[in-house]
Amino acid sequence: MNGGKPHIFVVTCHDLGQHLGCYGVESVQSPNLDRLAVEGTRFDRAFCTAPQCSPSRASLATGRYAHNNGVMGLSHLGWDLYPEEKHAAARMAEHGYETHLFGLQHVTQNAHRLGFQYLHAQGTGHGGGTESSTARKVSVAVEEFLHGPQPQSPLYVEINFFEPHRPYDFGGVEADTSAGVWVPPYLPQIPEAREEMAALQGAIREVDHAIGCILDALDQADLSHRSLVIFNADHGLPMPRAKCTLYDPGISIAQIVRWPEGGVPAGRVVTEMVSNLDVLPTILEAARCPIPVEVQGISFLALLRNEPHRARKEIYAEKNFHSYYDPMRCIRTERFKYIRNFEVNFSIEVPGDIQQGPIFCSDPGRYTSQRQQLIELYDLSADPLEQDNLAGHPEVADIQWELDRRLWSWMEETQDPLLQGPIASPRYHMAMQGHLATRQAGNGIDVGP
Repeated sequence: MNGGKPHIFVVTCHDLGQHLGCYGVESVQSPNLDRLAVEGTRFDRAFCTAPQCSPSRASLATGRYAHNNGVMGLSHLGWDLYPEEKHAAARMAEHGYETHLFGLQHVTQNAHRLGFQYLHAQGTGHGGGTESSTARKVSVAVEEFLHGPQPQSPLYVEINFFEPHRPYDFGGVEADTSAGVWVPPYLPQIPEAREEMAALQGAIREVDHAIGCILDALDQADLSHRSLVIFNADHGLPMPRAKCTLYDPGISIAQIVRWPEGGVPAGRVVTEMVSNLDVLPTILEAARCPIPVEVQGISFLALLRNEPHRARKEIYAEKNFHSYYDPMRCIRTERFKYIRNFEVNFSIEVPGDIQQGPIFCSDPGRYTSQRQQLIELYDLSADPLEQDNLAGHPEVADIQWELDRRLWSWMEETQDPLLQGPIASPRYHMAMQGHLATRQAGNGIDVGP
């Protein structure tokens, strides 16, 4: 019925990083995503292009960096795809796919412009309390869809979960300590951290259960074998020194791919670096569609099939706006991380919802000192927690120079607007529109002394 093209299911969730059982976190209850990893291929070193929701998701959907697709901050604060940008849904629709969106989208303020022919279960997840979790609502909607008539066209289905975003108690979800609690080593090893991580584990268990329901529905509809299923987290954990930073805890993500009919091995772990920028070109190649020249990612389909492929030597990531303007760029190689900061700010940006958590509240001073360094250089083999900044050390001068050169070259090749000066926010543009409107309305109005 679908001309031999695979059905494509892209599943994402917020704020997960790699905090799953299949990534070695034994205290997390994630049997369904662990099952997906056993049945497919898990990427051990997958990274996002930005450590915040909207910019990362926009890169996943367009195969382009945030400073190229326009989403350099959160979409609900005014950032949006440039008018000429195409979302994956629009591209797949052009090639005969029937396109569906379940759950949230966070790359535009107008979901109808993305190219989805059908919009389902548009939950935002805000509210918390006793309402049903968005994960349950979304999974039920997907199950009902899959239990319906067999599709007459190949499907492109995007399923986006709000969980495990804060707060963690949607629908009365409780903290999970059933298998203990593991506190990542970049966080302080204190009771407050155990409390916060236990709540996160409960939310992860909830979204994993919802994903399990969807996987079961795919089996029951006899679609699993010929469906390309891609699971991606959008960025790192919602914890201090993770989300909103370019350290590995901020940009390392879970990525699992299953496609039995497409020759993707089961139970394989890929250790080569990939970027979420690479997902769209991989989907296009799997669907036997041309990859447009403006797509900046690299298809990893050959890597998935364990065939000769073009390996990434480095990944690039950026941050521009989240809670405030804090532009930075980084290059990560197999061994080194090089970060260039463009403004003086707090040493670590901790978003407002994370500031309300017990870890931050236990000692805000850990994160609110002024950032001193413009350049950061870390040897990831000797210093995986990225705590010993080697920038300026004579013994790594050649390495620092080379990484600096490659980072500037990437910025030039991608026409990074930072090269032209500070980036203005949507709020600034709104203010200037008000200024222009006032000027056009005329001068000389007497408003008194």
